[in-house]
Amino acid sequence: MNDIVLPESHLTAIEFLTVGGVQLEVKRFPGDVDKPTLVFLHEGLGCVDMWHDFPARLSINSGCPALVYSRRGYGRSAPCDVPRPLIYMHDEGLEVLPELLATAEIGDHVLIGHSDGGSISLIYAGGAPAPGLKAVITMAAHVFCETLSVTSIIEARAAFEENDLRERLAEYHRDNVDCAFWGWNKAWLNPDFMQWNIEAYLPNISVPLLVMQCYDDPYGTMAQVEAIEKKSAGPVRVCMLEECGHSPFKDQAQKSLKVACDFISRL
Repeated sequence: MNDIVLPESHLTAIEFLTVGGVQLEVKRFPGDVDKPTLVFLHEGLGCVDMWHDFPARLSINSGCPALVYSRRGYGRSAPCDVPRPLIYMHDEGLEVLPELLATAEIGDHVLIGHSDGGSISLIYAGGAPAPGLKAVITMAAHVFCETLSVTSIIEARAAFEENDLRERLAEYHRDNVDCAFWGWNKAWLNPDFMQWNIEAYLPNISVPLLVMQCYDDPYGTMAQVEAIEKKSAGPVRVCMLEECGHSPFKDQAQKSLKVACDFISRL
């Protein structure tokens, strides 16, 4: 799992797919057509580019093809209206993601979701999975809202308004920077969002789950992991990472890559 120089085939150009009448930014990576496609779902402030080279490296090391996309309002995808509805993750998992997979002609697939993307993956797996779903990998996923999450999101708002967070995010989101940030921030800080909960989807998830979580995650506690492990119907493997914040694929890239590859190889 050492650092590798990406081959030409994995220095992929951006393309766009029309899903629900909306243009979404997509990157694809080639792989063994007999293996499932890895589908990457980014965090609440993420996009295609903010995964950096992790999808390409996981594709190469696992031999699987991969697809990475930016949700509406992120990266180079079409803008969205703000505020987002408080069920925006349900909308994504139950409506947008199934249509995206159909449009991209993806059969067997493994979802890899970070933070909001992990929650969307669980909603999809427990609510509207296509027959080709083989497994789900979550990184720092939430199944309910915690006070810790709200506190950290308030701090993110201050960093966006008063420090350089807006400028740093604009490098990735360009004209979408405000709808990307405020669409996420205002939803999570809406007082009604404390009632947000997707645990009801977990008993319907029968495919294998790999749940990755960092001990030092400022946005979620072990209670999230425990709920997923206890309530999911299928086999659950938990990987807890030390010296790691909210982004395992960045903070512990080599470890995350190895654990994910080992999990995929056993499917």
